[in-house]
Amino acid sequence: MNNRPPFRLRIARGALCAWVLAAGLAAGGPAWAQPAQSPVVLDQVVAVVNNQAILSSDLDEEIRLSVLDPSMGGLGPLTRRQALDRLVSRTLIRQQIRQGDELAVSPSQAEVDARLEEIRKELPACVHQNCASHAGWEAFLAARGLKAVRVETYLRHRLEVLGFIEQRFRQGISITPQQIEAYYRQTLLPQYAAGEAIPKLDAVSPRIEEILLQQQVNILFDDWLQNLRKQGDVEVLDPALESPDAPDAAGRASE
Repeated sequence: MNNRPPFRLRIARGALCAWVLAAGLAAGGPAWAQPAQSPVVLDQVVAVVNNQAILSSDLDEEIRLSVLDPSMGGLGPLTRRQALDRLVSRTLIRQQIRQGDELAVSPSQAEVDARLEEIRKELPACVHQNCASHAGWEAFLAARGLKAVRVETYLRHRLEVLGFIEQRFRQGISITPQQIEAYYRQTLLPQYAAGEAIPKLDAVSPRIEEILLQQQVNILFDDWLQNLRKQGDVEVLDPALESPDAPDAAGRASE
């Protein structure tokens, strides 16, 4: 008879051993040998995604890093449930990237630097802190408990995911002239008031094609991600984080 404890209990026991070991090393000896007045704060495994743990500290960091997401402008900070949903999606995607190296795209340092420069110039939260300057950027990071090296890693991972999405889902999509004209007449033209100068179809066709391509990529990617979440072994260990909310499709990819 198999007397092994259930999976949830095995994860909890393994995590507890890791916490105790980490606490002992951090304090310079066994936890029970430390003075009672020196409590040790332990991290906590809040979810497991295909045997990969997500920690409570990961949620805290995701919430801090979300200030770098332009799509969050004016929406306030992420909740812990939203942060967990993003981390679950990102973990699943990056696991797929590692499994299919032929689709993995490692962004160059120049691409990471360019993205960082865009954020420092355009991020709404940076407007009043002059993030384009070194001193302003350092002050911005310090006020939010962020490190420059962690921000760079975060942006590198986001670019890697975006490159993967482009390669996997953009290939094979074809936008017809009829679709471009339909978008021009049904979506673009109604946005102009009477008397305003309206651009000709030929002038805006490339931009319309890009918009329609991205819409198709988003549809394919969202379907793929939903199936990935259904097929994956995702276990939330903290009942307070079990959410009925739908996955945050926009947030998880822009990481």
